[in-house]
Amino acid sequence: MRIALGSDHAGYDQKAKLVEYLVRTRHDVVDVGPDNGEDSVDYPDYALLACSAVSTGQADRAILVCGTGIGMAIAANKLPRIRAANVTIPQFGALCREHNDANVITLSGRFIDYDTNVAIVDAFLTTEYGGDRHQRRLDKIAELE
Repeated sequence: MRIALGSDHAGYDQKAKLVEYLVRTRHDVVDVGPDNGEDSVDYPDYALLACSAVSTGQADRAILVCGTGIGMAIAANKLPRIRAANVTIPQFGALCREHNDANVITLSGRFIDYDTNVAIVDAFLTTEYGGDRHQRRLDKIAELE
């Protein structure tokens, strides 16, 4: 699976570790930046880069990390064809895929530990969309775009 990753300075350390993890687990990773966690950067810039890759089909999914994940989720959901969920526990990583066909998750680099974020990522990447009863709701969301 081709996955785009981006962060701001607050999420940089966990993003860098997640890039390494995903490469080790044989995913094709597109790291859209930033290149360090020392310089203050604006999270909407990196949400745009990663989600544009998903929106245009250059990536299958995206993972975004900022201090809370909240700002990244708000920014990500402004782009067409993006269904981003701010996820704080692995069960939500699975449910956002199964029920909402989420193609982007946002994570907290400050309040959620790395091991939990890895479990969230694993759930997000391995859970399939459930379809059926959920599709009519997704169709209504698509109409809002």
